[in-house]
Amino acid sequence: MTAPRRWRRLLGAALAVSTSLLVATATGAEASPPLPQQDATGNHEMGAAIRAHDGVAPAGLAPASVDSSVPGIDVSAYQGNVNWASYWSAGKKFAYVKATEGTGYTNAYFSQQYTGSYNVGMIRGAYHYGRPDTSGGAAQADYFVAHGGGWSKDGKTLPGTLDIEWGPNNACYGKTPSQMVAWIKAFSDEYHAKTTRWPVIYTATSWWSQCTGNTGDFSSTNPLWVARYASTVGTLPYNWGFYTFWQYSSSPIDQDTFSADITRLKVLATG
Repeated sequence: MTAPRRWRRLLGAALAVSTSLLVATATGAEASPPLPQQDATGNHEMGAAIRAHDGVAPAGLAPASVDSSVPGIDVSAYQGNVNWASYWSAGKKFAYVKATEGTGYTNAYFSQQYTGSYNVGMIRGAYHYGRPDTSGGAAQADYFVAHGGGWSKDGKTLPGTLDIEWGPNNACYGKTPSQMVAWIKAFSDEYHAKTTRWPVIYTATSWWSQCTGNTGDFSSTNPLWVARYASTVGTLPYNWGFYTFWQYSSSPIDQDTFSADITRLKVLATG
C-alpha cells in the first residue's frame, strides 16, 4: 500500500536528518546541537542545548558524593506555577528562577516562582539566559537587573546568574572567542556595577572550551555553576579550580547541588 503523501514527507525528512548525522560522523565533524527547547514566546530552557550536545546520564543518577552539599532546583516558564511546599518538603533548600532572556523576554511566572520559593523558606536567586547575538552584554545585564535579577543583602537572595550555552541559531552566536569573552565580561562588569555582586556563570565545560577558546579567566571573580549530567562533575571550565553549583540532572526537574553546607550558602547570599 502506498503511504499517504504526508507520511512520505515525514519519512523523507527523517532520512535526511539520519544521513546528515552519518556524514558528520564519517567525516569526524561535530554536528551542531539541536535547537534549544523554546516555547511560543521565545523562552529557552536552561540546559536544553547542553543536554542535546553533551547527553544525559541515566534517569535518577545522583552525584557520587554530595554528603556535605545543599540540594536545590532551577525553574523557568516551562514549570508554570510551582508547588514550592512540595519541593521544600522533599529537602530542596535553594532555587534559581529564570527572569529574563536577551532584552525582550521576561518569565510570566517569575513572581510566583521567585516569591513562592522565598515564602517556603528557600534561598533563591534569578538567572538570565544570555543572547550575545541580539544585544550587548551590558545592555542585557541592565535588562536583567530591571526585571527581577537584582540582589538584596537579606541573606535569602543569591547573586544573579548568567546562563551561557549553545545558541538557537549558531553555537557561539557568530562570535569569535575574544568577542565572546568580551561579551561575558561586559555583562559581568555591568551586573557588578549595578548590584555590587559578581554574577554566577552557568555553563558547560564543552561550550566554554568551544566558544571562549579557554581564553577568558573569570575564576577569581565569578562563582561557577557547571552543567554536567553524570555521577561526577568531571573537568571544569578553564581555570576554575572548584564549582559553586552543579546541575547534575534534569529529571524530573533540573536538579542542582551547592558545593558546601547551608552556612556557606547563606554567606553567598549575604555577600
